[in-house]
Amino acid sequence: MTLNNFTIREITAEDNPKIAMAIRNVLIEFGVPKVGTAYADTILDTLSDAYLDKNSIYFVIEKDGEIFGGAGIKKLDNYEGNVCELQKMYFMPEARSIGLGSKMMDICLQKAKGFGFEKCYLETLPYMEEARKLYRKVGFTDLNERLGDTGHYSCNLWMLKDL
Repeated sequence: MTLNNFTIREITAEDNPKIAMAIRNVLIEFGVPKVGTAYADTILDTLSDAYLDKNSIYFVIEKDGEIFGGAGIKKLDNYEGNVCELQKMYFMPEARSIGLGSKMMDICLQKAKGFGFEKCYLETLPYMEEARKLYRKVGFTDLNERLGDTGHYSCNLWMLKDL
């Protein structure tokens, strides 16, 4: 598959079951704990509703009516400061290693800047090595402690980028 086979677009309510399944499948593939991660998020089944707030947006990756992943930007929960969070960036195997990660990251970070955020935060896990390579490539640096309280207590790597 190539990058041109996929479309990146804003999420709609009709995408909710497909993106929830895609995210959970990726998390299972990587052996991610089902508690303390996005897997257990109550909003996962109604993801489009979670991004109706001002200065938040979620994108899905679509091909032929199927959803292969997504990523979003939203204000960092339980944190004082002008910081957003890159949220729920997960891709099915068919959408990896063809440039979609870089393209999605660029779209999300441009939106974050457009929303006026000063920094972008994310949480990840040690065994998501390819994702961490991408994050570092676009300028995210490691933190020694978490920011805010996302509820993802099983995610033990934290990164931040100046926008």
